[in-house]
Amino acid sequence: MDQKVRQFEVCTQDGSVDRHGNPAVRAKTGKWLTAILILVNQGLATLAFFGVGVNLVLFLTRVMGQGNAEAANNVSKWTGTVYIFSLLGAFLSDSYWGRYKTCAIFQASFVAGLVMLSLSTAALLLEPSGCGIEEKPCKPHSTFKTVIFYLSVYLIALGYGGYQPNIATFGADQFDEEDSVEGHSKISFFSYFYLALNLGSLLSNTVLSYFEDQGAWPLGFWVSAGSAFAGLVLFLAGTPKYRHFTPRESPWSRFCQVLVAATRKAKIDVNYEDMNLYDSETQRTGDKKILHTSGFRFLDKAAIVTPDDDAEKVESGSTYNPWRLCSVTQVEEVKCVFRLIPIWLCTILYSVVFTQMASLFVEQGAAMKTNIKDFKIPASSMSSFDILSVALFIFAYRRFLDPLFARLNKTEPNKGLTELQRMGIGLVIAIMAMISAGVVEIYRLKYKETASNSSSLSIFWQVPQYMMIGASEVFMYVGQLEFFNSQAPTGLKSFASALCMASISLGNYVSSLLVSIVMSISTRDDLPGWIPGNLNKGHLDRFYFLLAGLTAADFVVYLVCAKWYKYIKSEASFCESTSEEEV
Repeated sequence: MDQKVRQFEVCTQDGSVDRHGNPAVRAKTGKWLTAILILVNQGLATLAFFGVGVNLVLFLTRVMGQGNAEAANNVSKWTGTVYIFSLLGAFLSDSYWGRYKTCAIFQASFVAGLVMLSLSTAALLLEPSGCGIEEKPCKPHSTFKTVIFYLSVYLIALGYGGYQPNIATFGADQFDEEDSVEGHSKISFFSYFYLALNLGSLLSNTVLSYFEDQGAWPLGFWVSAGSAFAGLVLFLAGTPKYRHFTPRESPWSRFCQVLVAATRKAKIDVNYEDMNLYDSETQRTGDKKILHTSGFRFLDKAAIVTPDDDAEKVESGSTYNPWRLCSVTQVEEVKCVFRLIPIWLCTILYSVVFTQMASLFVEQGAAMKTNIKDFKIPASSMSSFDILSVALFIFAYRRFLDPLFARLNKTEPNKGLTELQRMGIGLVIAIMAMISAGVVEIYRLKYKETASNSSSLSIFWQVPQYMMIGASEVFMYVGQLEFFNSQAPTGLKSFASALCMASISLGNYVSSLLVSIVMSISTRDDLPGWIPGNLNKGHLDRFYFLLAGLTAADFVVYLVCAKWYKYIKSEASFCESTSEEEV
């Protein structure tokens, strides 16, 4: 009996295991030791990714010879593809490989893509010598060289995209949410994770951005490749200490089983006020039984035992057919996903606003006064104000705002803003950021220089819009990470993180679509359009105000969805209740 007590005390309660598949020992695995390795790894990987991404729009215009609108569209498509690949990484992680193996494989692909881009840029793309700067664009490239370029950047997209949602969830796996201290650390981890992501991009947005703006593209790309390689080595160094959750079965099989079972029983008569629902006695270690909810009642039919189910069980001599009868927990997992979808859809338009930092904000800044005496400020480096804003607001929220809201909360004392409330605040701040960007563009046009594609208005007038985007990220993206991770079923944690990235992906595609539609409509009757190659001849301010209006409409829809949403309610985890019975 004492041995069982000791075993209960030292092992984690959430079902996590060590690298050998044994129950994870609390004192020897996980916690902040491995979480810090993952945070540093995330910072290095982000430095590498944004070392390419932050100036990609300028690379496309100066080296690949594309126009502003075409370059902005291609950056949006590339960034969107990055996050589409996150769904692939999440699927492989949740169903087959597990998070550790998935992270290692996709990081290796990420490094390979960066090395390929560095080599191809130095050897093939910078022709003639010294090209790639604003005053000296490169000559047109052959189809072969263009294919090599796109192959390398999309290999980077595959590697970073497949790795990103899994590293966030893998970091959260290092904390046992059944333990009160580690559970609190797990919530804090997401804030620090997003902070590491932004601090990692700080160097790429400043130092690397400056060298790349001066035409030192190979140097910037090689630094990115070295950073990604160092991050991979650091990640592998923590292998003996990591906690893991081993995938037992495909969560998508469980998902499809509910849909098939509910469809098969669609015509049976059910008294929804008095249902006898099937609750399986078998449960995977670490899983939690989710309590029944009243929404999506047509799915409840999948958990109703019919005479046909009993007859089939007798014939098979074993268990019920999972494609005819599912447990309440399994049905509620599907309901969880269905409830998350409307909230997720409302975050896509926010991502349209967010993606402007990597495209139109940069083009707007490049058309402003960027000189301080003899020093030229790279337009893309202005995103460092976004990073500083993220760091400032994460600190301010955790230290001051959250405790303040907890004291003001009369309904639930000592509880701050919910994740849904924080995401709503993020949308409001995003609207303000677009209005600010539009006002800046009005004044930029007022002080435009007719002899060039520029303005005498200082680039530092962009600071407010970058700062507001950073503040909105803290409320929207950190809240979204926490919300989706806490509300997703056990077997779909990586998928939940991938949903956060997929909203950014679709935001990029929607942004690209909006730019195309706006240019198609606004260039009629020989007009140059809202976003022409020479921004002094366009009306970028109208596009920003359009985004502000669309985001405001999205906020109204979001309020309705957030009001409708029901939080998941579950019982204690299986391994915890079992251990207590043994003691």
